[in-house]
Amino acid sequence: MSVTICTWNINSVRLRADIVERLLTEEAPDVLCLQETKSPVDKIPADRFAALGYSHIVAEGNKGYNGVAILSRLPVENAGTRTFCDTGHARHCSVRLENGITIHNFYVPAGGDEPDPDANPKFAHKLEFLDNMAAWGREGQAKSIVVGDLNIAPREDDVWSHKQLLKVVSHTPVEVEALEKVRSDGGWADVVRDDIPEGRLFSWWSYRSKDWSAADKGRRLDHIWATPDTGHVAGSARVLREVRGWEKPSDHAPVFATFAP
Repeated sequence: MSVTICTWNINSVRLRADIVERLLTEEAPDVLCLQETKSPVDKIPADRFAALGYSHIVAEGNKGYNGVAILSRLPVENAGTRTFCDTGHARHCSVRLENGITIHNFYVPAGGDEPDPDANPKFAHKLEFLDNMAAWGREGQAKSIVVGDLNIAPREDDVWSHKQLLKVVSHTPVEVEALEKVRSDGGWADVVRDDIPEGRLFSWWSYRSKDWSAADKGRRLDHIWATPDTGHVAGSARVLREVRGWEKPSDHAPVFATFAP
């Protein structure tokens, strides 16, 4: 049986519950992983999603910031939460499907504006978080999928201008190197780029742009990675760009991939 997974930074699950419902209705992924839910777990509008068939919910939350949630119409087991950097921030949750695949949902720290760990504690925190993720990956992560807003656009064609963004947080060489270490140490493949190997590909566009689509100054910050034993269905990955243009949108677009182990 195939399983379609979607990852989406929703930028407040309560404020944007309507478009979550629309996505679940129109696209019907089997599992939806949300980041930046900005809600305590008991305030997530779970009843609205359960009414659409997504009755299995695992989440971690903070009031007003961070937060991750996994909504599933398939039975899942809570596979636990990791707290990196000992901050207590709600940046990870995970579930295990009946087929044995574990899905890890991450919201990596953005890192502030200055790409200098000595001058910017937020950037130092981001690099430490990534280092902790890499160490966790080396523990062995068979039959696993990592999704989420990883807040780094690794490739030159994952940003609108490689040259202009080299010193901008999310595309600096030190971040790209750290993210690649996380991916390689855990044995995950970047399934989105496996499926779409060429050309510019974005999942985030700033709210600051008056016409985000025409300007198209995007970045690919949202990722789906998988170990080879998860049965990624070749050609299934896609970014649903048009969602960025829905009413009261998140600044991120949903990313999809399908697996058939």
